[in-house]
Amino acid sequence: MSADQMSIGEMLAATVPMARTLNLEFVETTADRAVVSLPDQGEFHNHVGGPHAGAMFTLGESASGAIVLAAFGEQLSRAVPLAVRAEIAYRKLAMGAVTATATLGRPAADVVAELDAGQRPEFPVAIVIRRADGAVTGEMTVVWTLRPNSEN
Repeated sequence: MSADQMSIGEMLAATVPMARTLNLEFVETTADRAVVSLPDQGEFHNHVGGPHAGAMFTLGESASGAIVLAAFGEQLSRAVPLAVRAEIAYRKLAMGAVTATATLGRPAADVVAELDAGQRPEFPVAIVIRRADGAVTGEMTVVWTLRPNSEN
């Protein structure tokens, strides 16, 4: 990557105001996995002193968006990635910094093959949110689509 190219994490931090607001850190972003951290920040705490549920949702959704861009960035000239629906389960009390790890639920090649066939593919991204001690505090699924530009 040349000095004038941004990483996916840098691009998301620069273009998505909510990611900047929460000071999300894009630790790793590849087509296989995205890891995003939410630092411990009092202004985003809930009534029990941990990260607010909305901040954790945004963390997970941001991790899912990062892996979608990494896996399907080459398709952006012909399709727009859009979140279709999401579900989150809060498993344990989150305290301190939390980290979301996202993985694709379908092979990227299968999704691109559907796009090539003129379809509007949907695919899940699974996200696990953990505390610093490794305990799983949340699990999330975001279903994405690649909307062909011809559907504008």
